Amino acid sequence: MSAPEDIRLLLTDVDGTLVTNDKILTPAAILAARALREAGIALAVTSSRPPEGLRMLVEPLDLILPLAGCNGGVLVNPDLSVIETHAIAPGAAQRTVDFLTGQGLGVWLYTETEWIVPARAGPHVDREAFILQSEPVVASAFTEAQLSHAIKIVGVSDDHDRIAAAEAAAQIELGGAVSATRSAAHFLDVTHPFANKGQVVLILAQRLGLNVHQIATIGDMPNDVLMFLKSGFSIAMGNAGDAVKAQASVVTDTNQADGFAKAVRTFLLPQAAKGPPS
Repeated sequence: MSAPEDIRLLLTDVDGTLVTNDKILTPAAILAARALREAGIALAVTSSRPPEGLRMLVEPLDLILPLAGCNGGVLVNPDLSVIETHAIAPGAAQRTVDFLTGQGLGVWLYTETEWIVPARAGPHVDREAFILQSEPVVASAFTEAQLSHAIKIVGVSDDHDRIAAAEAAAQIELGGAVSATRSAAHFLDVTHPFANKGQVVLILAQRLGLNVHQIATIGDMPNDVLMFLKSGFSIAMGNAGDAVKAQASVVTDTNQADGFAKAVRTFLLPQAAKGPPS
């Protein structure tokens, strides 16, 4: 299956998609981004990472469009200046913390400027600090001010079945007050209901004057399915789970085997070369 000929934007996830498991942006990915630009297809990035974690991508990919961090909870310019934010309502933030704690999960909280964890030695904290190139604030409890500025609240556990069960339960227990999706097997991300990757598709379409059918998306996790459903053409990574692959138009190779670059060459560039239908 080929992409439509009038695709004008590729919206990509980052971890598990654009970078390797070691968080490396490969030469093939950089060349693919350049080839997209030369073919008249723009590139935009959305991620569960906060904006600071996206800084590493801007220069090598020559990104000029807004970056959507925290699953769209914070939209920033390439210089990381803030365009808009979607904070979780304070009451919903407290209910989320209580819910995740009740599910037996560790809880992290991100504001526009801080990443707060209960313990520096907790699961995945070292890895996140490496990815973000910044240290968390350690606090045994979240303050009222932090809860009132929560952009993303994350449930953390290495019990992947527990994370999956908590995702399903959150969508029932917390309802429309938030959006709850897994960004990794060990992370359940909770954000404002408008802060999800499907909404990022709609925001970029409006800002760029595009029809959503002119947007292609690529990703690997359940939170990426939301953008698959809003875009005209969707690509699942080879490392994605079967449920994610089933929601995509096509499947590419894994992020360890330059699946992003292969998807660009296989599905998007041939169609771009044909040009839009007359």
